[in-house]
Amino acid sequence: MNDSILDVDLLAFERGDAAARGAVIDGVMRSLATGFVFTSHDLSEDLLDDAYAKLGQFFALSDEEKLRSFAPESHGQTGYTGLLVETAATADVADWKEMLNWGRGVPEGHPLRRRYPHQYADQVFPEAEVPGITDVLTAFHTSLVALQTRVLRIIALGLGVDESYFDSMVREGASLSRAIRYPAMTKAPEGEHVWAAAHGDINLITALPRATARGLQVQLKDGGGDGSGSWIDALPPPGHVVVNTGLMLERITNNRVNAGWHRVVADPDQPGERLSVVQFLHPSPWTILSPLSTCVDAEHPQRWAPMEAGAMLDQVLWDINLIARGGQERAS
Repeated sequence: MNDSILDVDLLAFERGDAAARGAVIDGVMRSLATGFVFTSHDLSEDLLDDAYAKLGQFFALSDEEKLRSFAPESHGQTGYTGLLVETAATADVADWKEMLNWGRGVPEGHPLRRRYPHQYADQVFPEAEVPGITDVLTAFHTSLVALQTRVLRIIALGLGVDESYFDSMVREGASLSRAIRYPAMTKAPEGEHVWAAAHGDINLITALPRATARGLQVQLKDGGGDGSGSWIDALPPPGHVVVNTGLMLERITNNRVNAGWHRVVADPDQPGERLSVVQFLHPSPWTILSPLSTCVDAEHPQRWAPMEAGAMLDQVLWDINLIARGGQERAS
């Protein structure tokens, strides 16, 4: 079993000959034994710089100013989420982080908006506090959705289905971009708090184009993904995107591709805070997640019953404390 994260070239897959494409597909599928892969990208570095600059301005605001961007009943799917709210399903205490969340809407009256209002809520941006942030973060979101859709085409071929299998699934998906500020651990309250406790993401795949400090760690499968496996640092080459797999892809592939378990812990060699921007690529919530026929055979019987993607997301939002339990939803 592969115990290292491989570096692949997305552009070689798209521009190369059959041999080059095959090599990238093979590299991606072997690397995903860890739940992670690094890939080159063509995202605008200027756009990434602008996004981090605007987000730095936002997180430097006072608590009162940041709370103006809290979106009640959105369950963390847009707007601001404060410190010590999100709690990993495997943890007893909340993560030491605060977040700004955003996505893309659908037109008023669209059936997706009627059926899944909190997944397609009006987007909340701190435009009054940080002028220009709405356009920058919207452009970032659109660019990263396009990049992740391209990565899914490689995975589709690796699974033995058509290259465009996931395209329509994610076209109006409830994908979520999230800026996460992890304050210095020296400021954390008493308790077993870490920046982000061990977890697997709910979605299809997740992309992280850049972070301001180390801290992301990957759990290898020698422990079965149950909290007992060994941990390695995820250290991509400069100019690469970190991609990891989520629980929805795990279900679709009948566990042929497992979710990439990970955590974020402060690196003692890099004291201080950490800022990262990630995107969770989701299918449209009315997608029925059912194991692919190419991933089911006599040796690998179907493990999962079909489940609606929107219901699976809501179950996880409940588990991680983003849907309030018996009371008003908390901003912080």
